[in-house]
Amino acid sequence: MATQIVEMREAIRQAIDEEMQRDPTVFVMGEEVAEYNGAYKVTKGMLDKWGPKRVVDTPISELGFAGLAVGAAMTGLRPVVEFMSFNFSFVGADQIISNAIKMYYMSGSRFSVPIVFRGPNGAAAQVSSQHSHCVEAIYSNLPGLIIIAASNPYDAKGLLKSAIRNNNPVLFLENELDYGLKGEIPTEEYLVPIGKAKVVLEGMHVTLVTHSRMVNLCKAAAEELAKKGIKVELIDLRTIKPLDIATVANSVRKTHFCVLVEEGHIFGGIAAEVGFQINEHCFGFLDAPMKRVCQGETPMPYSKTLEKQTMPTKEKIIQAIEEVLS
Repeated sequence: MATQIVEMREAIRQAIDEEMQRDPTVFVMGEEVAEYNGAYKVTKGMLDKWGPKRVVDTPISELGFAGLAVGAAMTGLRPVVEFMSFNFSFVGADQIISNAIKMYYMSGSRFSVPIVFRGPNGAAAQVSSQHSHCVEAIYSNLPGLIIIAASNPYDAKGLLKSAIRNNNPVLFLENELDYGLKGEIPTEEYLVPIGKAKVVLEGMHVTLVTHSRMVNLCKAAAEELAKKGIKVELIDLRTIKPLDIATVANSVRKTHFCVLVEEGHIFGGIAAEVGFQINEHCFGFLDAPMKRVCQGETPMPYSKTLEKQTMPTKEKIIQAIEEVLS
């Protein structure tokens, strides 16, 4: 199979472009997606190719265009909505929470809402507290919503195509610092199934569970530990909801130790949920208590030094694994 090396933003663009070609009901909308080619150039060239009816610039009014997208999805279209930052989704959260994820249930299955909300999630470089939230733990508490967080171009393209074809509302979480990340993808069409985690590295001594941008940080920690003879089994969740706890549990039953890494805050986070489900499914296989490496319980500082102190780091992950194994 022929392959190509592309950046994350290009993989995402290809997914949207191919689905627009396949299905005339798919369209893109959001802040600066058209004339400006996207805030992070994900939609570069798409206005020229598809025109203003299928690549739609919106006002800076998340509540308004999120509601417009919900109505469009209910009446037969498949909107792909870009938030310039998922922090701004909080302004449109009433439409996501009260309408998008509940309409199928409240209408007695008469209205599906096939909609993808996508854009950068989590911290970038020094964008401070109002632009650095990880939203997955907040939204994952709400039934009716699929949440995806890809860590590489291959998964990003395959999962986004699956998301666009899905008949449920999907949050597709990206990261500003990953848009330039390069990876190999097939030139032919492919899909990645929603709800299936991936074993990135096979190991025998400890299970390391994470998602999104933290995958590459964990991979760096695993490579460092391999020099000391510690073989880490690294699992990329890929889909937050639905959660593939079976893949995680199978790994824990093999290694008997587990560390969970999450960019978001430690209280009430994804790591807390995954850790509890591990307790439910394979507590008897654990030879030590699990540990979490998460963001500190503080709004994100602007200072580069304080930002590093607040966030998970390779050193913190290595320390957690060594403490669990000891």
